[in-house]
Amino acid sequence: MSSQSQAAPAVLGVGILGAGPVTQAIHLPSLSRLQDILEVRHIMDVDPAVAESVANRVGAAFSTSLDELLADPSVDVVAICSPHQFHAAQVIAACRAGKKAVLCEKPFAMSGDEAASISAVSAETRVPIIVGAMHTFDPGWLAAEAAWGDLPEQVHTIRSSIVLPLNPRFEDFASEIVGRTPMPARDNTDPEVIKALLTGGVMGLAIHDLPLVRRFTSDFAAVEVLHAEIVKPFGYVISLRAGHVTIELRAAMNSTWEPSWVLEAIGDDTSLSIDFTPSYVHAGSAIARIMTSRTTTVLGPFGHNGYEGEWRKLAEVARGIGTAPSADTLIHDLEFALAIAEAATARVDDQATTRQEATV
Repeated sequence: MSSQSQAAPAVLGVGILGAGPVTQAIHLPSLSRLQDILEVRHIMDVDPAVAESVANRVGAAFSTSLDELLADPSVDVVAICSPHQFHAAQVIAACRAGKKAVLCEKPFAMSGDEAASISAVSAETRVPIIVGAMHTFDPGWLAAEAAWGDLPEQVHTIRSSIVLPLNPRFEDFASEIVGRTPMPARDNTDPEVIKALLTGGVMGLAIHDLPLVRRFTSDFAAVEVLHAEIVKPFGYVISLRAGHVTIELRAAMNSTWEPSWVLEAIGDDTSLSIDFTPSYVHAGSAIARIMTSRTTTVLGPFGHNGYEGEWRKLAEVARGIGTAPSADTLIHDLEFALAIAEAATARVDDQATTRQEATV
């Protein structure tokens, strides 16, 4: 029986796989504002103490078993907040369990083949999937998309600039985190470590903006990375071309006192600048500015942010009201991110070879 063949209840029961900082500091506060449509019913984590502690905050059941959560009849929709390597298998299991919709943290797969498998199972079971790239659900972004006219056809330059404190600062503002795992120290001079950090930066941070960037890059498959380096203690500088569009991806996570997250898309006679609220901050939507030589249109702030927006969208598609992003959209967004990560790491090798040749 299809998950859509039975009417959804007035309040959808939520099951969450993985009770780490993202669940504690992002999803639970967001869901607390949406209790008229969504209620946390089950928390699963491989650490039983973490699972129990987090579940007790919201009066939910807890377990250490994926199968137990999926078998819980009170769970209508599933959020997958586990480590990346488990996403594909868990999304597929949730679809086959007959849930009404699945929210998966980004990236929802680690390869194009995994993404295609997920798409096939979603189509077979008719269970819609939402990927938690929160900026795509931010009302400020959605308002800009509705108002920018022919901007995508004329864009030639895109910049994503992120300056943030390290995650624990805002995690601790949002909630008391239990079970946090300290980041291990790494040798930032080792080329393999540099490549791993670049891949992590693209797939963990830049990926929030890459679906938006791809909106302006029809030739997204033609990725050429011109320069790639890491920024200490954590960050990256990546310059690339996608077709005719020049793209700058910059991020620094440090001890800054003033966070900033800005996406710019610049065309021949129109440009977009959008200021997003920092990660983990529950402070309303982005503010978008669409500028021409004659006018500036300001959109936002609106009453909720992208974190809440993705849950609202999940509730809609679970009820059959709205439509989830197409399989092609999700797959192409993932392929774009993977292509940038792969090209950035290859560029590290090229740059190392160039330096060695210069010293000979």
